[in-house]
Amino acid sequence: MSFLDKQLGGLFMIGLPGPELDASTRHLIKDCGINNFILFRRNAENPAQIRSLCQGLASACRTAGLPAPLISIDQEGGTVARLTTPFFSEFPDARALAEDERAEELLTDYARTCVRELLAVGINLNLAPVLDVSPAGLGLFMERRSLGGEPEQVARLGVLLITAMQENGLAACAKHFPGLGAATLDPHKVLPVVERSLTDLRACDLPPFAAAIKAGVAGVMTSHTIYPQLDPDRPATLSPLILEGLLRNELGYDGLVVTDDLEMGAIENEGTVADAALAAFMAGADMLLICHEHPKIIAAYELLSKAVGRDISEARLRKSLTRIAGVRERFAES
Repeated sequence: MSFLDKQLGGLFMIGLPGPELDASTRHLIKDCGINNFILFRRNAENPAQIRSLCQGLASACRTAGLPAPLISIDQEGGTVARLTTPFFSEFPDARALAEDERAEELLTDYARTCVRELLAVGINLNLAPVLDVSPAGLGLFMERRSLGGEPEQVARLGVLLITAMQENGLAACAKHFPGLGAATLDPHKVLPVVERSLTDLRACDLPPFAAAIKAGVAGVMTSHTIYPQLDPDRPATLSPLILEGLLRNELGYDGLVVTDDLEMGAIENEGTVADAALAAFMAGADMLLICHEHPKIIAAYELLSKAVGRDISEARLRKSLTRIAGVRERFAES
């Protein structure tokens, strides 16, 4: 394995099948150099077990000569919370907290609780907050997970959450760029289309992300959604026009871009996970999230490996690895 092949694994964030460090995951660490992970309920039994799993991942990475792992989870609260009672605190959906007259106090408590409970078990990246602007009462998919229907409120409360988490050592990730708030369909199942005009996208969807970037958010997650006014042919995750043109060039973001799960129906119904991983990286993503099936991770790794030096320059690869390393140094190696 060449030096670059060993480095290539650092672009992937992967799921594990169960609550213990299994042989397949060990293989992906040792032979592919993967050292970024995401946990789900299937991986979580109790705090001691989760802590042991995270320590095992860190030890396996160390043994393989890899940097400390980024270990992530979706702990938004409400309907998207992987860690629940009796061992972890539960919160209402973000919308309920944001609409309370004590919104800032409640959201700060949520963020500080995430810091305390996630760091205690070895998780260093929370894939939150949701910055999608989603008006109420229209049957929109993200309504309950959103901080509101007004961009100013979502931006203000989103920055509050990012700051409260990151100032206390837990990385945050703003999602789902450039905004999933107007979607009616679930990208876990199908490919949504957001028909908002360019004016509305700029006025409504982008301001919370611009605020998060200004606040130094550790990562931005992409949306598996087509925005015809930005790119009529490709979902944001696979679109150079959106990731390089809009996020990098126009909004000036040079931090970590992570894809949403490439095994979602919105992506996999249209082609293979491996092809999507390569397309997402070529479009400007840095970290490729594949949450379930390890054979698909291996296929994606092998396809990217063939592309390095041909479609992917060494300089481009190193740029993404440097962005990932920046987050690692801030939150995984402290």
